[in-house]
Amino acid sequence: MKRIFEDIKWIFNYITSIIMYAIIVIFIGVGIILVAYYIDFQRRASNIQAPLYGAYVIVSGSMEPIIKVRDAVIIRRADKEDIKVGDVVTYRALDETYYGILITHRVVDIKEENGKTIYITKGDHNATVDRSPITYEQITGKVVMRVPKIGYIKYFLVSSYGWIIAIVIPSLLIILYDIFKIFRNLKGNNREDKVIEGEK
Repeated sequence: MKRIFEDIKWIFNYITSIIMYAIIVIFIGVGIILVAYYIDFQRRASNIQAPLYGAYVIVSGSMEPIIKVRDAVIIRRADKEDIKVGDVVTYRALDETYYGILITHRVVDIKEENGKTIYITKGDHNATVDRSPITYEQITGKVVMRVPKIGYIKYFLVSSYGWIIAIVIPSLLIILYDIFKIFRNLKGNNREDKVIEGEK
């Protein structure tokens, strides 16, 4: 029985250690991202630009099969000359149907009209090009990476039960484990005091 209890205790210690290290790694990662974002923000403070990097979850099937629903895309800010036909870009729509919405589509043509560069975009799965051409100012960035299905994790974590499972329960387990250690140490100290009193 004592052996089983020790095994359970070892497993519990192992799991809590993993959770603690994971939380530390997440905090370090968030800290690095915030520092990078702050540095980039300071650099572009005098000249309004899109953030250097961004990440967005895809919610429509317009880019299938290359980019599927619930995939995440990592985008990087791109200079005008870096955007070529065939690149996948994320842009902010200005037409009346999708005004203000971020859309990730492929550039299928680049034209010059009235001395201004315009981009014709199209979803890979769509039969026709997008209704309105876009300008460079609308482009948030160029897609540099796709992370499959990670959007499911995002939607799970923002749901009430996902938040409880991922944050509340591990936190409670850590707190309970710390309380258990405190009581165990107090019990051990009481035994030592009794032994010392008995020897006297």
